[in-house]
Amino acid sequence: MFGHRTRPSLSTLNPRRICLIKPSALGDIVQTLPVLAALRLRWPDAHITWIVKECFADLLQDHPQLDEVVTFQDTFKGSAFVPELLRLARVLHRRPYDLAIDLQGLLRSGLMALASGAPRRVGFSCGRECSTWCYTDVVDIPPTDMPVTSRYWKVVSALGGTPLVPPAALGLQPMHRQWALQQVRGLPRPLLVIHPGAGWATKRWPARHFARLAALASHHFGAGIVLVGGPEYREEGGYIAAACLGPVVDLTGRTTLRELAAVLELADVVLSGDSGPMHLAAAVGTRVVSVFTCTNVVRHAPYGQEHRVVATQVPCAASHKKICPHPHMICMEELTPQRVWPTLSQALNEACADWAAAKPAMAG
Repeated sequence: MFGHRTRPSLSTLNPRRICLIKPSALGDIVQTLPVLAALRLRWPDAHITWIVKECFADLLQDHPQLDEVVTFQDTFKGSAFVPELLRLARVLHRRPYDLAIDLQGLLRSGLMALASGAPRRVGFSCGRECSTWCYTDVVDIPPTDMPVTSRYWKVVSALGGTPLVPPAALGLQPMHRQWALQQVRGLPRPLLVIHPGAGWATKRWPARHFARLAALASHHFGAGIVLVGGPEYREEGGYIAAACLGPVVDLTGRTTLRELAAVLELADVVLSGDSGPMHLAAAVGTRVVSVFTCTNVVRHAPYGQEHRVVATQVPCAASHKKICPHPHMICMEELTPQRVWPTLSQALNEACADWAAAKPAMAG
């Protein structure tokens, strides 16, 4: 950490320009949205910039609480590291910032905080890759497991922000919601949206398990099924669609991030592994049922009491290993569709009850 002079408390700051650094991944960006809301509540007149990977920038466009989005290329590594950092520094130095907040905690994000020119740079005590040397103020994070949102709120609290976590906001436009409505038009309720992908192979529950639950939802509830995910999950989407017994729409590889958010917003229930779309569904207020294999439920469960997690019970659960030492990833067989179905069934029952209660109001 550079410098050791006594500084005014973070809670007394009144910054005019704030640089929020959370470049990736999708789920982490979504979980940072309440932080943005808290910063806007704390300093309503401040200019707030968010530094993000170019591939995630669409999610932040037109955001009502954000003034500027600064992107960088995904090739921010290897020989491209220094040129891209210098380019980013030139962009940021056009109008230097008063406060930089690094919620990523890696060397590259720490260097972004330095590049912002902010005299106060805030980060986590548990920052990796020597990133803490880039900060003027380190927020202590206990070594115990804690939800990501709680970790972020340590920073919000240090800045004198609200103790209550405000709802996440998105810059969804009418065209996004209209597009989503067109895609699901004619599908029966309840509407079950399934995201079969995940960033790691060890988090990716088999497509055949998702297909089995889709079939059960169609049979027992007459549910309409929508499949979502990036282009890399088209094979899984096609497999599940082919196995569905009822009406299904396969949108894998066909949505922007905000179109995805609009589809998730229309859903009655979202079924997913530990993934960015899981957190995005929770952010737009949709019930989530998630399956967890190699990641920690305490840290990474979707935020909110209305969501449910079914986790594997194998000894190596929550190991956070991207490559499994077991040749057949035993968690994928132990965490069966039969174990998940009671939880998904309960969520679908609640969705049906909501629709039944809403009908008289809509008729009136």
